[in-house]
Amino acid sequence: MYIYWQSLCCKLLIMKPFLTSLFSFSKLKNILLVFSSYILSSILRKPVLFGLPITLSIEPVNFCNLSCPECPVGNGSLTRKPAKMSLPFFSKLILQIESHVSYLTLYFQGEPLLHPHFTNFIKIAHSHKLYTASSTNAQLLNDEMARYIVESGLNKLIISIDGTTQEVYEKYRVGGNLLKTLNGTKALIDWKKKINSCKPYLELQFLVLKHNEHQIPEIKKIATELEVNKLSLKTAQINDFEKGSDLIPSQKKYARYIVSNDGSFKRKKKIRNGCWRAFSGAVITVDGEVLPCSYDKNGEFSFGNINKQPLVEIWHNEKATRFRQQLLTDRKVFAICRNCTM
Repeated sequence: MYIYWQSLCCKLLIMKPFLTSLFSFSKLKNILLVFSSYILSSILRKPVLFGLPITLSIEPVNFCNLSCPECPVGNGSLTRKPAKMSLPFFSKLILQIESHVSYLTLYFQGEPLLHPHFTNFIKIAHSHKLYTASSTNAQLLNDEMARYIVESGLNKLIISIDGTTQEVYEKYRVGGNLLKTLNGTKALIDWKKKINSCKPYLELQFLVLKHNEHQIPEIKKIATELEVNKLSLKTAQINDFEKGSDLIPSQKKYARYIVSNDGSFKRKKKIRNGCWRAFSGAVITVDGEVLPCSYDKNGEFSFGNINKQPLVEIWHNEKATRFRQQLLTDRKVFAICRNCTM
């Protein structure tokens, strides 16, 4: 009964700041502009953009404490130099986006809890009425950090846990400790109860892989016992999926890819032209590069840098326009789009 009422409470109270932010006049106007722009662009097959980003992902750090094999940070394929975003830079950035962004994700590449000012980022964002979300491997989520996060008012936190035993967990979360993840999650739950807070909304994310798919019943049990708000069974992105991978699960509903007649692998879903994400949001790296989406890990398609040009100008510049035009006419020419689930 407690879990039911806690879940209902969280759904109402956590969405309240988002809805308050969402329905400010300027943000509501921007949402309508962006939505109508995308519909018109899809019809005309030509990019028409009236508004500014509704959502934004900001990268606190681009380095990590684990070595996950399909992650560009973990496998060493990220070509960008390890760095972290400064607090003054973040504050200036928030001033640029506060009038039109409603949903802010404090995560891109790397482990955000490695940033010494992570909770300060959250507090600054909230002072400008932004809904905040993030994702963590929870290796640094001790009791003290759990308290800081709950007290910061973070609206949503995704916790990655890709195995129910240490042996299985560390096959993908290389260098990670399952017990730390479980204890960190428990610490968050405890602090939410101690200070009577429904935030953050906790989503336990289980990346379904070949070696852990047999543990799905067990992770469901663990999620219930931990009293998290949601369990998400996520399909895995495989970088060179055409060649196949030992990570692709045998259960088709949890796999993004299927075997072709020639023995190679292909996406289950057809790539359709157009992309809502490129019209409604963007990613900003630690050094200020504005990227079209979270699949552009190395910043290959950067629209510009906010250190040199305001976001409002970058959002509508020639690079951004050409990129959206290509998405509308032949999206599959981009490698980052050929492996996208959008």
